Amino acid sequence: MHWAVLLLALIGASALNPEWQPGAYESSEAGAERFVSDYNTTAEQVFYFSTEASWTYNTNLTDYNSQQQVLASLEEQAFSEAWGQKAKTTFSDALMDTFTNQELKTLIKKINVLGPANLVQTERERYNTILSQMDNIYSTAKLCPKEGECWSLEPELKEILANSRSYKKLLYVWEGWHNVSGKPLKNLYPEFVQLSNKASTMDGFEDTGAYWRSWYESPTFEQDLERLYKQLQPLYLNLHAFVRRKLYDFYGPKYINLNGPIPAHLLGNMWSQTWNNIYDMMIPFPDKPNVDVTSNMVAQGYNATHMFRVAEEFFTSLGLKEMPQKFWEKSMLEKPDDREVVCHASAWDFYNREDFRIKQCTIVTMEQLFTVHHEMGHVEYYLQYKDQPVSFRRGANPGFHEAIGDVLSLSVSTPKHLNTIGLLETLTDDNETDINYLLKMALEKIAFLPFGYLIDQWRWGVFSGYTPPERYNAEWWYLRTKYQGICPPVRRTEEFFDPGAKYHIPGNTPYIRYFVSFILQFQFHQKLCQEAGHTGPLHKCDIYRSTQAGAVLEKVLRAGSSRPWTEVLQDALGTNKMDASPLMEYFQPVTTWLEEQNRLTDETLGWPDFDWMPPVPEGYPEDVVDKITDETQAKQFLAEYNSTAEIVWNAYTEASWAYNTDINEQNKQIMLEKNLEMANHTKTYGLESCKYDTTDFQDPSVKRILKKLSDLERAVLPDAELKEYNNLLASMETTYSVAKVCRDENTCLPLDPDLNKIMAESRDYDELLFAWQGWRNASGRELRQSYERYVELANLAARSNGHVDNGAFWRSLYETPTFEKDLEALWKDLEPLYLNLHTYVRRALFKKYGAKRINLKGPIPAHLLGNMWAQTWSSIMDLVMPYPDATQIDVTQAMIANGWNALRMFKESERFFTSLGLMAMPNEFWQKSMLEKPTDREVVCHASAWDFYNRKDFRIKQCTVVNMDDLITVHHEMGHVQYFLQYKEQPISFRDGANPGFHEAIGDVLALSVSTPKHLHSIGLLDKVEDNQESTINFLMSIALDKIAFLPFGYLMDQWRWKVFDGRIPSSEYNKEWWNLRLKYQGLCPPVTRTEEDFDPGAKFHIPANVPYIRYFVSFVIQFQFHKALCEAAGHTGPLHNCDIYESKEAGKLLGDVMKLGYSKPWPEAMAMITGQPEMSVQPLMEYFQPLITWLEQENKNNGDILGWPEYSWKPSTTESTAAVMEDSSVDFLGLNIDRAAATAGQWVLLVLGIVLLLATIFLAYKYRRSRHLQNKSISQVELK
Repeated sequence: MHWAVLLLALIGASALNPEWQPGAYESSEAGAERFVSDYNTTAEQVFYFSTEASWTYNTNLTDYNSQQQVLASLEEQAFSEAWGQKAKTTFSDALMDTFTNQELKTLIKKINVLGPANLVQTERERYNTILSQMDNIYSTAKLCPKEGECWSLEPELKEILANSRSYKKLLYVWEGWHNVSGKPLKNLYPEFVQLSNKASTMDGFEDTGAYWRSWYESPTFEQDLERLYKQLQPLYLNLHAFVRRKLYDFYGPKYINLNGPIPAHLLGNMWSQTWNNIYDMMIPFPDKPNVDVTSNMVAQGYNATHMFRVAEEFFTSLGLKEMPQKFWEKSMLEKPDDREVVCHASAWDFYNREDFRIKQCTIVTMEQLFTVHHEMGHVEYYLQYKDQPVSFRRGANPGFHEAIGDVLSLSVSTPKHLNTIGLLETLTDDNETDINYLLKMALEKIAFLPFGYLIDQWRWGVFSGYTPPERYNAEWWYLRTKYQGICPPVRRTEEFFDPGAKYHIPGNTPYIRYFVSFILQFQFHQKLCQEAGHTGPLHKCDIYRSTQAGAVLEKVLRAGSSRPWTEVLQDALGTNKMDASPLMEYFQPVTTWLEEQNRLTDETLGWPDFDWMPPVPEGYPEDVVDKITDETQAKQFLAEYNSTAEIVWNAYTEASWAYNTDINEQNKQIMLEKNLEMANHTKTYGLESCKYDTTDFQDPSVKRILKKLSDLERAVLPDAELKEYNNLLASMETTYSVAKVCRDENTCLPLDPDLNKIMAESRDYDELLFAWQGWRNASGRELRQSYERYVELANLAARSNGHVDNGAFWRSLYETPTFEKDLEALWKDLEPLYLNLHTYVRRALFKKYGAKRINLKGPIPAHLLGNMWAQTWSSIMDLVMPYPDATQIDVTQAMIANGWNALRMFKESERFFTSLGLMAMPNEFWQKSMLEKPTDREVVCHASAWDFYNRKDFRIKQCTVVNMDDLITVHHEMGHVQYFLQYKEQPISFRDGANPGFHEAIGDVLALSVSTPKHLHSIGLLDKVEDNQESTINFLMSIALDKIAFLPFGYLMDQWRWKVFDGRIPSSEYNKEWWNLRLKYQGLCPPVTRTEEDFDPGAKFHIPANVPYIRYFVSFVIQFQFHKALCEAAGHTGPLHNCDIYESKEAGKLLGDVMKLGYSKPWPEAMAMITGQPEMSVQPLMEYFQPLITWLEQENKNNGDILGWPEYSWKPSTTESTAAVMEDSSVDFLGLNIDRAAATAGQWVLLVLGIVLLLATIFLAYKYRRSRHLQNKSISQVELK
């Protein structure tokens, strides 16, 4: 619509203002002088009018202002036509050849060039309309990633290209800008070319390209440019190869081909013309200073005006002119908020010799400070030549104008100058700092050269017809690959017009001037430095305050274009040719360095894979809008998370410690409050982490942490459910921890130490049953209802995080898709050893308790194995001792006799770790740990190690008893703390074991050494070390009762929970399926009938405390792998069970290196690091126990014992004494709870005996038939019900 209005306005716009029409002039030299004088006076008015209209439009992009700009352009063209035609008709070439004033002849010839004014009115109008349309399209183009949000080129898109390191986001911005700015110009540009060429040919040029080249007054200009480029090419190729390698290191081989061009969007700039924005990825010496004073500028309160004042002061320090008052009044130095503007920085001469302005959307950065100097260099040029005739008010050649500001920037950017003006605090002078500085300069100057060369190569081809419209884009990318070694990141067809995405194409601004200026500025710099008396490397020169240098510069500026540029150059520099030698001298140190770096990495110079292009990323472009794909932004986010998490996690851990070491309602409530705060923190950052698309991230640590963070665990729950979940866990743990078993009203026994002591030391069947059953009634039974709700909430959290159920979440921590199958395979390998141990122990218990209590073909009653849960059997070593007369490895009495206490046990453990070269415990450990059970309050006695997440506070909570078992536990817990210490500098997300089993294994692997007779002797707990078959078997038996006996229990605990979580075990069968698994894997049975009123899993701490247990099974396997590897590192020879790595620094280093990794690497990598192979294997364990395996097999064979428990449904008989330890309110009878009063009646006793006999008869018949069916299956293959 507005173009229709404009055309109506143009109908009357063809006539030039009468005041600006030329008069009548004599065809003589005198007439020519009057003509030129009048032309100059009139041109100042016309050009001011035109420039003011253009300024108004560029600083306020409206339709009206656009119309006014076109009208002013037509007026200027009408002026040029009128005066040019007058000159042509009045002053012929023959006449001008007679002129004595050669300057007069030059001026008239310039006036004769009409350009677009040659065109007829309708064509001229169309020409101007096209230019205005193209300018408007480019200047108002926006990329809109989502509704209501749009990004302009400045500042949003430029900032993203400069600062983002996200491949996808960079691609999205790059492609988006090229599409919204360049593509709409495609149909306009060919018509513009046609009209421009027509105007140029009417001036006597072959085409517009020839006209532009004529400004350089050299018939060999194109050849000279090619010569200069060839001179510079080796430096560019080395820079390109170095940068390509660094990008390869960051983005990987998927997106960077070391033999190909670089994707154009990765170089920190929309057009890949300068690369200094990616300097942070290229810094040669990161520990040395690299000059970027942006932060200091901000800190010192720099704003746009101050930046321009600083630039002005540089010019005046050279004796050059200050900016006039109108410059400060009328310039646009910042982007306004209330209107659209053309942000591209530019300097403006209004041709009235008093009004000069700059238009720049200035941002406070060091790079923009240099741009300010560049633009002010233009204005200084204007000021110096303002009294020249209008036709001479331009640079000696166009490159001169661009070079002036830049030559000042070469001084401004030096560390010396930045230090002088207070933007750089310290001045470092060494080779590494120089290389840092020069590489940054090269990323701006050298990287630009091929781009500065090729833009007009492309346009000259377009103007000449060599490149037709149907090949615009193809030729553009051919030249960009040929000269720059870059390629489009996505396929760009002739549908697009990518040259139009660069301002100078729609703005019709010739570009070769910039290439020329980059050569000239170093020639000028070299000369000005000589005049300033500089000595030393050229890159260190600062001409600030040198009036001698200013005088040379002023002479060049004053001349304008009144003399051929070659003469101006000759007068100033002593040469009339452009020469790249000063530039090569300036960059010589970094050139040598780049060549050496490329040799070291065997880089290919150039891009032989010329046609290579990167693949389009997965999920592009959808992920860019919905996801954050910037890896650098992700790193900043994780740094923030890490620092805040340390505070929040520490606060929760302190509260949890307070509660666990003093169980009361107040501490519980504080702990729950801190838990909620931690959950909120986890949820906040976890939800934020889900916004990141890590597909193309190169740092595996960033991907790993974000993946871990994105699983919110319980924090994903709604607030009400989260509070309920936390309360449930706290209540269940409290119930467990304060549970007691009472003999009578006055005697109540806690689990630790009283009930544990009974289970370990008593050999009274009924006393053991009292403790065993009493504990389950007091703890597990009370938890059943809470546990059902816990399962619902845990599953809700897991499913909300994308897991099938909570068991699947727990298994995911092992990062192994075949984890369950791997565990089953490990168990199958271990099962024969366990069966032999089980059979041998059962025989020993048979000798102790007799046939009523032990069936040599059945499971073992669970309360007879020396431990509340029958998970380790070492406490019944006295009953199963292979050789009672040989050495027995239980140093409990020696510890007591030697006055050991809890502190001594921990100090001894610390000594073991430090003997390996590992860390001593910090002071906080000794000051704050709870190493003994206090007598004045309830505590959670279950031994545990604590990381307080502040990298200095680590503690252990243990109700230590002076015995050998607890000495081993001390080493186990201190192993956790050593792990904490080793990985404390990792990000908080990596402060964990490589997998949960690693953490458990570290302490235990030390205990394998600690428990050897050799070691116990060395620390004074064993008088002598016997090395014979009997003592070896005794020793291995004592270890096997801990390690081998544990394996099926460690395996089945989470087998039960996984099935509970996935629904295979319904709540109505919790207890039944618990005992099915204990029977299947452990060969144990309850000593009394258990019903669904009971909840025996809850009698084990890890169930109510929500602690996954498979980690212990894993740890019991891998600790032997670790042990073997450490023994080999320690140089051990002989049987593996004799190895003691005490005082081996080699073993300690191997262990410490693995611990330092924490969770930062997948556990197979950590496993391979210590063992040389990435899988879990039972072979080292089997090797360790091989002497015992052989002995057990032979012993069981000698006894004629059956492996396994074919009579799996057998239960021990219930006697009167057994009944006496049961609950006051009921007795157990055939699975029924019967009132105690009724049980005293004689008829019931008779009935019981009769029924037992009947069942025995039925059972024998059933067993006979069933055994034939089962004889070809191992017990673990049958799901027992």
